[in-house]
Amino acid sequence: MTAKYPASRPLTDKEEAEIQAMIADDPDAPEVPDEQIARAQPFSKACPELYAGLQSAQRGRPKMAAPKEVLSIRLAPAAIAWFKSRGRNWRQKLRRDLEKLAGL
Repeated sequence: MTAKYPASRPLTDKEEAEIQAMIADDPDAPEVPDEQIARAQPFSKACPELYAGLQSAQRGRPKMAAPKEVLSIRLAPAAIAWFKSRGRNWRQKLRRDLEKLAGL
């Protein structure tokens, strides 16, 4: 597919005029008058209730009361092999065993 107006060279005056005419004829992108630009406000001032609602909205997963923490430990290869031999979810089983040992 070849571009009608390649970026590898400057536009000619005729091409620039064609582009400006297409922009002017586009009903989805009307020219914004200076008066309207002068009245423009930030969204937070134009719609404060909606803005406050969006700011207070909880996004994503709910926070846990006591989230688990990431820990890195070094174990003997034989210990790791034993836990892996217990099957799927060996990490969760290791965690449960440690919690049981600690009396939690």
